[in-house]
Amino acid sequence: MGLRRTKTVPFRSAGELDAMAAAGAVVGAALVAVREAARAGVSTLELDEVAESVIRDAGAVPSFKGYHGFPGSICSSVNDVVVHGIPSADVVLAEGDLVSIDCGAILDGWHGDSAWTFGVGDLSDADADLSEATRESMEAGIALMHPDNRLTDVSHAIEAETRAAEQRYGRSFGIVSGYGGHGIGRQMHMEPFLPNEGKPGRGPRLVVGSTLAIEPMLTLGTTETSVEADDWTITTDDGSRAAHWEHTVAVTEDGPRILTVRPS
Repeated sequence: MGLRRTKTVPFRSAGELDAMAAAGAVVGAALVAVREAARAGVSTLELDEVAESVIRDAGAVPSFKGYHGFPGSICSSVNDVVVHGIPSADVVLAEGDLVSIDCGAILDGWHGDSAWTFGVGDLSDADADLSEATRESMEAGIALMHPDNRLTDVSHAIEAETRAAEQRYGRSFGIVSGYGGHGIGRQMHMEPFLPNEGKPGRGPRLVVGSTLAIEPMLTLGTTETSVEADDWTITTDDGSRAAHWEHTVAVTEDGPRILTVRPS
């Protein structure tokens, strides 16, 4: 096992990080456009068309479309759907829906991958707290993207912030079992797998240029999920609502760099 201790999370040059940030900026623009289009009466298929047009107009390619046969440019996961919801004309948004949009783009061979959760109209207090707690957990993980930290330092930070958020909001949050972040670069999903919980100080070392997609998924109930009949859609086993936030992040000498920045 001695050799494994020296393994590093794959890293990129400064120029390659800039190329990844260009791909990430396309993803950010697509997510903002989707959120602006998301209102009651709009289908998730319509949101998918918005995202694809933004991505292609930027000279990029949707990384999700055709990935292992996935039909959409976004994953649109509404209410009790955690991740991998297929955009559909039959899924029409309604007031109070909790919507998670995951989106990826390839530009000049480099990948960006990002997700966020938002409400259609006004969210319930519980749903708003869930989304905020998920965002805060992601940001806690991002904050640990420093040279010489270990992979599971990020995992532990996500878990610790989830538990701290439970105290702040007076709620229980489930950390979805079996799902997590991943390495990213010239492929969307690369080693290592990044758990959203666990003990710190384990796994490969972060170095300048290491890139990870950091993506906590929390629920208002269970940690357990099931795959629906379409072989993609992941739903909570107890029907509780779920949230999903994700950024592609690089380690730099000056601190964490978010590569999937959204236009304000």
